[in-house]
Amino acid sequence: MSHFFAMGGYAAYVWPAYAVFFIVLLADFVSPLLRRRRNLRELRARLARQTARQHRSATPAVNS
Repeated sequence: MSHFFAMGGYAAYVWPAYAVFFIVLLADFVSPLLRRRRNLRELRARLARQTARQHRSATPAVNS
């Protein structure tokens, strides 16, 4: 088993390559999730601004 982990003397190259691969794989998985959350947050804010704008324009201004 230790021969497997030593990778025939190339462990210093192989294991960091695996680490980089899994980090990139994780980033590739998480990135769309974060982008989706950001897009939804921006859309909610845009909808709130639009609704507020429509509400303000629908109510007449009172002149004193």
